[in-house]
Amino acid sequence: MANDTEHDGAGHPARLRRLTRTVGARVSSALLWPRLQLATKAALAAGIAFYIAPFMPGSASNYPYYAPLGALVAMYENVSGSMRQGFQTLVGLAIGIGLAFMLFSLGEPSPVTVAIVMGLGVILAGLPRIGSGSDWIPTAALLVLLVGGHNPDQFSFGYLLQMGVGVTVGIVVNLLVFPPLHFKAAALSLAELRLTLARQLGDMGMALQENWPPEHEDWSRRSESLTAHTRSVRAAVEKADASRRANPRRRLHPRDVEEDYRNLRDLERLTFHIQDVTQVLSDVIWASDHPFVIPDGQSEPLARAMTLVGDLLRAIEEDTPERQAELLKEAEAAVKDLSVLAASGHQPGSAPSAVESISLSLHRMLRVVKKVDPTREPDASSTGAN
Repeated sequence: MANDTEHDGAGHPARLRRLTRTVGARVSSALLWPRLQLATKAALAAGIAFYIAPFMPGSASNYPYYAPLGALVAMYENVSGSMRQGFQTLVGLAIGIGLAFMLFSLGEPSPVTVAIVMGLGVILAGLPRIGSGSDWIPTAALLVLLVGGHNPDQFSFGYLLQMGVGVTVGIVVNLLVFPPLHFKAAALSLAELRLTLARQLGDMGMALQENWPPEHEDWSRRSESLTAHTRSVRAAVEKADASRRANPRRRLHPRDVEEDYRNLRDLERLTFHIQDVTQVLSDVIWASDHPFVIPDGQSEPLARAMTLVGDLLRAIEEDTPERQAELLKEAEAAVKDLSVLAASGHQPGSAPSAVESISLSLHRMLRVVKKVDPTREPDASSTGAN
């Protein structure tokens, strides 16, 4: 079995693994920093809201602790989310308070009254387009019913006003204090997925050059992890898209998010084809009931084609456009030669060749990769935003 050093000059697996780990560490850092920012802003908003709360008019000043609660409720990972969540919360509170007042006509709070409030509150929580405010409907109704006591009017006024003050403070703080743009995390997540796919192709290419069955089979169990990885990258891109809405910093850090979505869709297609190749190759090696085979003399050309396609994916992240164009030509030639070899080597009545299926998948991968313009320079200003 060849070690990493022996393969470093051909398929670059050791270098690719190091690069994948480096990009993965940067992704984790890019995800951690926004969380620290959010925590800092939540603390700031809660403190400001609690400072303002005693100056509210009338009975509202008696309930200052609801102001920091409103600030925390409105503190979301992006500005548009803060606005939406804050508004939905206030709507849910208003509905819940209204429900409680309707049920005060039934008399003093009792087990029956509380049960009715909770039941109706849960039903109203199912109203469409209330979002996060749905959870506050039964909560607000119960608080007014039980905590409001003999002064439900004063409590409801103070509760709703202080929550409104807190929500407003939370939105303003999130808007003015370094509103986050999650562009960097999205860009790094896309790069990490591309390198992961390149590594998968490289590992399968190495397996074809080992004594069969290969000693290393971890690549054959990565199909589900590739699916999960793709979902997480889509979530990162969608998060970056949401972060630019209502965000004043987007003018200082322009980024083509639609291009991120296009790259994501291309990577999802690549993931599908690589998973198919992984399944075919795993079945050929280990499944006793699988009818497909890799004919003698075709393992090495197949390994070369897979490795070159993997190198091309890696080159998109770390090599020059000239090197990318060179690797694209080499990969196309290798896949074409493989397809010709697979077609010419198939004998009537013999077991179907897995090489034909894999070569078709490799050809489809190259069609996806060719959509990436190797002459395009990355937008430095866009990748610098958090």
